[in-house]
Amino acid sequence: MPQSRENGDRCAIGARVMAHERRRPQKSTEMIVRGRVVVTMAGPAIENAAVAVLGDKITDVGKFSEISKRHSAAEIIDLGEQAVLPGLINAHCHLDYTCLRGKIPRLKSFTDWIRAINAEKSKLSADDYVASINEGFAEAKRFGTTTIVNLTAFPELIDQISAPIRTWWFAELIDVRNPRRASEIVDSAVARLKSQKHWGLAPHAPFTSSKNLYRRCQEIAKRENTLLTTHLAESREEMLMFRDAEGPLYDFLKEIGRDMSDCGAKTPLGELVGRLGNEPILGWILVHLNEFAESDLEIIARLPAKFSIAYCPRSHDYFAHSPFQFEKVRKLGCNICLGTDSLASNVDLSLFAEMRAFQTHFPASPPSEILAMVTTNAAQALNQQSVLGRIEPGFRADLVAIPCSDSTRVFEEIVAFDQPLNWSMICGSVQEMA
Repeated sequence: MPQSRENGDRCAIGARVMAHERRRPQKSTEMIVRGRVVVTMAGPAIENAAVAVLGDKITDVGKFSEISKRHSAAEIIDLGEQAVLPGLINAHCHLDYTCLRGKIPRLKSFTDWIRAINAEKSKLSADDYVASINEGFAEAKRFGTTTIVNLTAFPELIDQISAPIRTWWFAELIDVRNPRRASEIVDSAVARLKSQKHWGLAPHAPFTSSKNLYRRCQEIAKRENTLLTTHLAESREEMLMFRDAEGPLYDFLKEIGRDMSDCGAKTPLGELVGRLGNEPILGWILVHLNEFAESDLEIIARLPAKFSIAYCPRSHDYFAHSPFQFEKVRKLGCNICLGTDSLASNVDLSLFAEMRAFQTHFPASPPSEILAMVTTNAAQALNQQSVLGRIEPGFRADLVAIPCSDSTRVFEEIVAFDQPLNWSMICGSVQEMA
């Protein structure tokens, strides 16, 4: 194993250097986390570097020799030949459905998948959902996720769950069978959510949530200064429904009694913009956005500021959706993030796997930019760009580490990493990794 160029400095204070331990240091103890390389996402990666942590915040970052001198009383955690990077942020997930892994085979029709997941959901109890969410949290944590955007159809269950990672709870809201109850549905969810530190509202999609529901969500988000997300333009069938008033999704929703008068004139994106009136989609996290018409690109180009897009590469592959128009939306200024979606359309909750899948689809994208989609970009989507997604003084002490054999290719090694982690820190606390 090649020796560090600053190995002498490390040996001089070797009495204070500890091998990686399973125990959790006290939050009141200042710590130094040393690695072969630290990827700050705020500048070039730093070789033989360290991060100083006090409480739940990063206080310093730089060369190990410099950090150890500036923080001479700190407890040192030496991670050896590992890369230290910011904790990963999952911009879209449904932990409700962790228990549905492998239960729904690939189907030709997106509408048939909706029928299939509804049938599986009908078999689940409240206890099943609580167990499913807890299992999902544990799995996401093992794969390096320290912050997650989780959509739940059951906000009443949140108080039964102790999330082990930083969580934005979004109530997923549907009123397709009860559009007259839109405000009641939204207000009931808000009452359940407001006890949470981080929360938001998620009208499911324009085909299942009414104009009134979207507008009520937007009113509350403005009043409470909270976040909004929605599925949009996910499938060809959704495009056929709104633009052409035809197709399997159109027929299915008409059969169950949905008012279809909003179909036949606009694309899904055009429909959403029309619903939100004078306060369009700025500040939303739009999920998927796989189906575009030229008019949609014109709409985005006219927006004075851009929204975020949560793209889920492996769920996208599962459904064989139309190719994601990454280059077009990126050039228009949209903020691109990655999510895992649910295990009803994916195999695990690894953001490393999502990065690899993204790279397969867009091989020209630099690995550093792919990593940004689960760090800095995702933090921006949550309006947390000043505290999450980078390793800088004042930021939350959310760190993960992976083996690194070549610090000059650290971004390539991060994207290629395909194992659960054995070390992470959340809010300054070293985690036990199951």
